[in-house]
Amino acid sequence: SSQVIIIQLWEIHWLGHMIPTGTPDFTKAPTVIVMVGLPARGKTYMSKKLTRYLNWIGLPTKVFNVGEYRREAINYSSYDFFKPDNEYAVKIRQQCALAALRDVKSYLTDEGGQVAVFDATNTTRERRDLILKFGSENNFKIFFIESVCDDPNVIASNIIEVKVSCPDYRDCNKTEAMLDFKRRIECYKVSYQPLDPDHHDRDLSFIKIIDVGRRFLVNRIQDHVQSKIVYYLMNIHVQPRTIYLCRHGESLDNQEGRLGGDAGLSLQGRKFSAALADFLEEQQLKDLKVWTSQLCRSIQTAEHLGVPYEQWKALNEIDAGVCEEMTYEEVKEKFPEEFALRDEDKYYYRYPAGESYQDLVQRVEPVIMELERQGDVLVICHQAVMRCLLAYFLDKSADEMPYLKCPLHTVLKLTPVAYGCKVESISLNVEAVNTHRDRPEVVVKRGPGTLIRRNSVTPLTSPETNIKKPRIHDLDEAPLQELPPSVTALALCSPSHLSLTGQVGLPHMINTYQDSAILSVSISCSLFLLLCFII
Repeated sequence: SSQVIIIQLWEIHWLGHMIPTGTPDFTKAPTVIVMVGLPARGKTYMSKKLTRYLNWIGLPTKVFNVGEYRREAINYSSYDFFKPDNEYAVKIRQQCALAALRDVKSYLTDEGGQVAVFDATNTTRERRDLILKFGSENNFKIFFIESVCDDPNVIASNIIEVKVSCPDYRDCNKTEAMLDFKRRIECYKVSYQPLDPDHHDRDLSFIKIIDVGRRFLVNRIQDHVQSKIVYYLMNIHVQPRTIYLCRHGESLDNQEGRLGGDAGLSLQGRKFSAALADFLEEQQLKDLKVWTSQLCRSIQTAEHLGVPYEQWKALNEIDAGVCEEMTYEEVKEKFPEEFALRDEDKYYYRYPAGESYQDLVQRVEPVIMELERQGDVLVICHQAVMRCLLAYFLDKSADEMPYLKCPLHTVLKLTPVAYGCKVESISLNVEAVNTHRDRPEVVVKRGPGTLIRRNSVTPLTSPETNIKKPRIHDLDEAPLQELPPSVTALALCSPSHLSLTGQVGLPHMINTYQDSAILSVSISCSLFLLLCFII
């Protein structure tokens, strides 16, 4: 009989590192998302929302807003600052962009970032070519997101809701601020060069979003990360809506403090279901959609509402595996090591034959996508699932997620706003047991290696992330060669120390080790000889 032997093959790179064939590109080349478009087209809204999503699914992502660099460098006076013939202002704006790019490089090479969002207008080909050069020299993939909108109502709404309250107009009345901002837009229109999918930009990777999602144009997607970005952007919308999150009514297992299970509602749980129906009637919501899990207690809660509902398996409670229907005391007595491991890192810990919060995030991702598409929705779910959903909408980290408080018989009303989500907690005044378990006060984490059944994805919160994540290759730096003066000005340029002259050259990211090349060849040859021997 013949035997098929599968061996991982490695490509030989005489002057580089070993790269296994079939390795996804995003593991070796971080992505820079470059926003493109006139002001008041929703670029910052999309930047923040996309960053929140990518962090939630475990891709360390950070926004670099060039406007913030500019505000640190100089006090804003009027739209004259954005006139294309204002040479002094043009130099300062260029320096701010370069300072932001320097921080992008630092984030992606030194701080463990995988995706950086470069949030600026980037309306000229010259600026975009500069960014492409920057990406090429640093082995970053560049993905453009262009927002095109000519609807005056949408533009006016965006200016009123967001722009007139920004720091540039802190001491202005709304009428003056709106007039000045409209003039700023006209300044950008003079030099605006949209992405050209048919000729000049046909080889670039980008998505063009037209009229806030009415149409999309997608061009040359390179990898899994970019496909996730496109999928997400094609699902979000900006229409006003409300999302209601609540847990099922109290169950019989809740009364006994048992994990998981599929018990029905207790008497108090049925009272909550009736109170929930009254609450929704008071809200006077038209076309409200109701989603439940496929577990008995969630379905029974929805049945009292008297409205159609959809069942989602993805909304089922976290699977406690061998610990299902046990109390915490029983788990501690029967599986003391498992109990201790879960206290060490509740997000990563996976129950034997069960799930972790990390698994749960991946399971409920389709629910998030569908929620982003919908109008008013009520989601009747479970404690761990509700924590995952809340962590997404409120931009909470993996460390915070397992300890978010989601009490029984309480409705959380989420209202998406310009750059975040407003949350209102509404108790329906029906007594229930407390199922929340606080974070242990003294826990010594032994590191990821000690946590059994652990995966590798870590949701992060969108604000400052100081996580140092080892990259695949350790790279020295050498000076860049033949860069345009604008890129050369990048090094040592920061918002608080901007200078228009005397800048130092930008260090190059990649300089491979000769020893690594020798090691690569030697191991590759060994594997090749082994393969020949087996054959």
